[in-house]
Amino acid sequence: MHEILETMGNVGVVAVVTVERARDALPLGKALLEGGLPLVEVTLRTTAAEDAIRALADGMPGVRVGAGTVLTTEQAKRAIGAGAKFVVSPGLDPAVVKFCMDTDVPVIPGCCTPTEILSALALGLEVVKFFPAATMGGTGTIRMMAGPYPSVRFVPSGGVNAANLSEYLALGNVLACGGSWMARSDLIKAGKFAEITRLTRETMAIASRSRRATGNEDARMAAQE
Repeated sequence: MHEILETMGNVGVVAVVTVERARDALPLGKALLEGGLPLVEVTLRTTAAEDAIRALADGMPGVRVGAGTVLTTEQAKRAIGAGAKFVVSPGLDPAVVKFCMDTDVPVIPGCCTPTEILSALALGLEVVKFFPAATMGGTGTIRMMAGPYPSVRFVPSGGVNAANLSEYLALGNVLACGGSWMARSDLIKAGKFAEITRLTRETMAIASRSRRATGNEDARMAAQE
């Protein structure tokens, strides 16, 4: 498994952020890092996203920055050129996957059906995004996927929050969870970085407790197979 993906598994959480002003990138990265979270996915939903990725990649060596909402190979190319260390897509596009794999950048495409997972496996992937998690059955669906796809690890996103984070992370086939609750857009725009740090610390405490329960869940899931 790629080192970035191993880091995700160890940390358990990826902050998914939408940055509207590039100048907010560095204080945001500092706030997340002070809260104990070194992984951030900057969504390509704003004109400032590429500059925000570059600012984090150049100015925050302790933060591993990735690009999210990547829809095309051109977007992937530009994001990686700006310094993105991993790429996340809402769906599975073989061209995007191949481009990232050819450049040795981990790519996590969205997959939420058995057919999509089979396609991901055929492309050589072992980690996929489960999106939108809440709408597609949440922990119940992910738990059932462990039977036919024991080698696949999921990164749920979409409806994951502080209230249900522990339920997702307790599953042995969940590598990490993505979410924006600790660094919401309104907090970033208002410059409430101390609040982001506080929420991040709370999130990482939940993640730490949940990871301790993962071993028990692994054993239970194995017994069901």
